[in-house]
Amino acid sequence: MNQLQKNLLNLFGSYKDFPKKGIIFCDILPVLRDPEVFSDLIKNMSETKGMKNSEAIVAIDARGFIFGTAICQNLKKPLICARKPGKLPGEILSTSYKLEYGENTLCIQKESIKSYKSFSIVDDLLATGGTAACVEKMLLDEGKSVNELSVVVELQDLNGKAKLNCNVNSQIIL
Repeated sequence: MNQLQKNLLNLFGSYKDFPKKGIIFCDILPVLRDPEVFSDLIKNMSETKGMKNSEAIVAIDARGFIFGTAICQNLKKPLICARKPGKLPGEILSTSYKLEYGENTLCIQKESIKSYKSFSIVDDLLATGGTAACVEKMLLDEGKSVNELSVVVELQDLNGKAKLNCNVNSQIIL
């Protein structure tokens, strides 16, 4: 385990029965209160081949926006937002997916991806893989390629990687 991983684990919080009974919520937001660790995290997430070879980054609503924005700033790449329904104007792509505790839908503005062919997806956490697979499907259905999913935490026992066609870059695997 490297120093960044040790620092991240020391900052994470854990909450039982959130957002519903039976779920243990991994809170990674304390990382944002430590600028040095956050900076090291973004640098590490930005340095993969998949990220560097992507023309644009798709960040997933909502915590993925935090990490995706910082990665885009670091790499000087455009940011595309995958948002919940009713949040984006214009013509949108929309796909529904199952969560470990329900169902949801994500949307991307069709115009926002028009000029790009290759993407990386950024989110905070990979659990069952439904959210990331939803975004990957929208991009693939539009004839785009997805180089990787980059997450801060992967919950390995939930096997979310199995739902994805792209590489997964996880900073911490729990």
